[in-house]
Amino acid sequence: MQHSDETQRAARREAARLNAESVRGVALTWVDNAGLTRVKAIPTGRLAHVAGRGVGMSPVFDVYLVDDSITTSPHIGGPDGDLRLVPDLERLTVLAAQPGWAWAPVDRYDQEGRPYAACQRLFARRMARRAADRGIDLRMGFETEWVVQRDGTCPWTGPAYGMARVVELSDYVDEVLGALGAQGVEVLQIHPEYAAGQFEVSVAPADPVGAADLAVLVRETVRAVSLRHGLTALFGPVVEAGGVGNGGHLHLSLWREGRNLCRGGDGPFGMTGDSESFLAGVLGALPALLAIGAPTPASYLRLEPSHWAGVFQCWGLENREAALRFITGAPDDPDGANAEVKCFDAAANPYLVTGAVIAAGLAGLEAGARLPAPVQGDPAVTGGVAVPGGATGAGAAGREAAGGTGEPRTGTGTARREVGTGPARLPRSLPEALEYFEGSEVLREALGDALFEAIASVRRAESELFAGRAPQQIADATRGRY
Repeated sequence: MQHSDETQRAARREAARLNAESVRGVALTWVDNAGLTRVKAIPTGRLAHVAGRGVGMSPVFDVYLVDDSITTSPHIGGPDGDLRLVPDLERLTVLAAQPGWAWAPVDRYDQEGRPYAACQRLFARRMARRAADRGIDLRMGFETEWVVQRDGTCPWTGPAYGMARVVELSDYVDEVLGALGAQGVEVLQIHPEYAAGQFEVSVAPADPVGAADLAVLVRETVRAVSLRHGLTALFGPVVEAGGVGNGGHLHLSLWREGRNLCRGGDGPFGMTGDSESFLAGVLGALPALLAIGAPTPASYLRLEPSHWAGVFQCWGLENREAALRFITGAPDDPDGANAEVKCFDAAANPYLVTGAVIAAGLAGLEAGARLPAPVQGDPAVTGGVAVPGGATGAGAAGREAAGGTGEPRTGTGTARREVGTGPARLPRSLPEALEYFEGSEVLREALGDALFEAIASVRRAESELFAGRAPQQIADATRGRY
């Protein structure tokens, strides 16, 4: 926690700028382990003080559940203690859809000014630095999906991906684009999605912490614009049980000295060896990572085969049914090559997602892991057809390190499968994903005991909270919470 004169001067300059723009309040946000964005708000005039000293907040929020009930964990829980929320002034943003308001994400510290061990944003920053120590810079970006309703129903008739839906809601979509642009968010595309009233917006990639910050800012901007139009934006993993849910897909690419490591190599589809090892680490850890990226019982209502949700532990070139989709990009676009993790959803804490994915990828890099053969087609239909020439031929040992075969091993998270049945199905429930998570030495070491145990406690408590409920009851209880 900084107390430097320069920090104070910067905060006073920002406060003066906000005052000149008639901003009276600043929302200071963090995302808890249940995936909910929590806030403390301050008057603009307090910004300089809070930038140096922070504002108080109880650590118990790290064991809040989606319904605002509270569990406990070995390191966190109960009414005692206090933390300091310190805004990141570099991310301070005037909110275009909330006149009179600005926003900044916070890092959390203890009362002595030491980094709080369970701060999710500091965890993401720590993992990004760990990658940088290996000479790797990560560029990441989240897709944000949501369903828009009016008075609890969806009166629009436009088809999936149809221009009719844009026409029906053109003023709304225009304001979403305008608000994001006014906030300096570079939108790559926005379009109607598959479900009724569903949209998706993709923004330009950023560093891992910045990508998570953008995920929060984009969501709250969409929420604010929706309310201004008399609409409700629903970000939960499922709105209607049995339907197509809201994903929170993560795109990532690896860079070294300005070069995209996802292309220009002699590995599968042109990726470099470091890129292949990193992605193999992510693929192998996906069963455990689901406890981070698919964090609620509602998530497993979304994870259905043949729904482009990525429910099989496999990868493929432009395969939207694979949990890990590789994208080469156009030959003349060096920025275009990247990978997409498709099995994550909008209930996930984006800081935990970026940090945990980096941790898994670095473990794969350290082990020299290699990807198994890529698959083509829908694994639910074909069983996963290997693509000739797509893999490096690293052999069984390399494929096992990447999660392509075998039973769960401590720290790897390889999903169970039957011999000869093709790619493994990822966990079908939160308790199953939690079992893999709790067995992951990689994630425990990266997160640290306090954060790791708090996450596990929240997952366990939410599993118990929704035990025995019908799918639509779970959807109804969660779809509007995020």
